[in-house]
Amino acid sequence: MREKSTIIMNGHDIERSLTRMALQIMEDNRGIKKLALIGIHTGGVFLADRLRRIISEHEGLDLPVGYLDITLYRDDWSLVSQNPIVKKTEIAFSVEEYTLILVDDVLYTGRTIRAALDGIMDLGRPRAIQLAVLINRKCGRELPIQPNYSGLDVQENVTDHVHVILQEKGGMDEVVLEFD
Repeated sequence: MREKSTIIMNGHDIERSLTRMALQIMEDNRGIKKLALIGIHTGGVFLADRLRRIISEHEGLDLPVGYLDITLYRDDWSLVSQNPIVKKTEIAFSVEEYTLILVDDVLYTGRTIRAALDGIMDLGRPRAIQLAVLINRKCGRELPIQPNYSGLDVQENVTDHVHVILQEKGGMDEVVLEFD
């Protein structure tokens, strides 16, 4: 049981961070004709949809968005559950020659992103892949993976837990840090 928790982002903070990230994505990718967002199930799906909305509002662009389930690509799926819950990958466009913005809620060890890269490569060869995360946990990284865009960098202990709670998952928008 966790002793303490604190809210490190509220709904306003999340929206502001996503707006900043969306504007950075558009600035860094000016002139790219084939740009798309890919949300990783589950939290990344909702954040990809929000980034798409913000980009549409600010830039007038309606970027394609897809959703990627990485369950069977994980190197630890058998440790998590003998009967993993597989969600649906929905990418209605060819990833070939696209610059993809891979979106997730938290970057911690890098293993989820590694699994997502494997999943995308099974679909084709994108021009480039960039990473956008709401929370970049700066300690505990096991793989050399870093985000191109992050809402908040958090330097906490490896025993701490970060929970991203989103309206779309039945809560109110907030990020909670639990610690001993």
